Amino acid sequence: MKLLTRYLAREIYSSIALVFFALLMLFAFFDLLSELDDLGRGNYHVGKVLLYVLLTVPTRLYELFPVAILIGTIFALAQMAASSQLTIYRCSGVSLKQMILALFKISLPILVLSYLSGEFLAPTTERLAQTVRLEALSAEIKLREFRSGIWAKDEHNFVNIKNVLPDTTLLNISIYEFDKDYNLQSIISAKRASFVQEGLWQLNEATQTSFSPQGVVVNTLPGMEWRSALNLDILRVLLVGPNQMSAWNLYLYIQHLRDNQQKTVRYEIAMWNKLLYPFAVLVMILLALPFAAYRQREGGISAKIFSGIVLGLTFHFASQLFTNLGAINEWPAILSAIAMPTLFLMLATYMLYKTERH
Repeated sequence: MKLLTRYLAREIYSSIALVFFALLMLFAFFDLLSELDDLGRGNYHVGKVLLYVLLTVPTRLYELFPVAILIGTIFALAQMAASSQLTIYRCSGVSLKQMILALFKISLPILVLSYLSGEFLAPTTERLAQTVRLEALSAEIKLREFRSGIWAKDEHNFVNIKNVLPDTTLLNISIYEFDKDYNLQSIISAKRASFVQEGLWQLNEATQTSFSPQGVVVNTLPGMEWRSALNLDILRVLLVGPNQMSAWNLYLYIQHLRDNQQKTVRYEIAMWNKLLYPFAVLVMILLALPFAAYRQREGGISAKIFSGIVLGLTFHFASQLFTNLGAINEWPAILSAIAMPTLFLMLATYMLYKTERH
């Protein structure tokens, strides 16, 4: 059985790698086409566009894991079935249970890779991609990060932001106002800044320290307006969407929302999707086995691969649809995340049962 597992692993890994390459090239091409509308704006030239698309590849890689694994496993097993290799294995005493266990063992490195991609690689590269894109399109404002927080130059002013939440609320913000000769005029410190409209923010719990030849004046205000060129699009480059955030960061942000009595459904669903992602990968591998086990007269390799593509893309888009519906209707987060994998697990179980009976 160890020999069979090693042989299956070699065939499945090579097929999955081939499918991943094809899908990534396809989606990268679509991403490239979608960016052509902004080509030429500011400093967004061809090199920046290609860099942006390249940096989004890890995010696509993570999103396409279930689809690529399903199609790649079907392709590998269907080829083995066509050459009667699976029939020989079954005739030599390899049971369906042993085949399933072998596939699960083969899937372990894939699960580790998907976890590392979703928790570390994809969030980092997605953030870099958005930074590259926005800095090219909005070259007048440069954002940089240091240990003291995020610094931004806003015309003659410098802004220090300690924290930016995923809803673009700014926490612990300091604004250093200079005149045209860069003489310090005032320092404004605020606990929180909320976006009101384009060019306007609302500062809460603010302290303004003004400097003049007559002396220093300190005013404490419960709230004040702050006019700035900083906008939501610029701040969003510092963050990624819920689906690209790590499970740990999602958990921390959910706790923050609860402490402030805000809705958490969207982020809870994203967190549960992250936690249950390995389960979805296992379901896809299990679902591939019945396709290869069917008799050759029920469809050749091409038909099986086409069926796998349709089924994989159905899972991909149906999962996204169900997640959005769950967020809109505020369904239980774990239900919204587990619904599609469970449905496809039931389908795989039924197909395996039907296959064994025949």
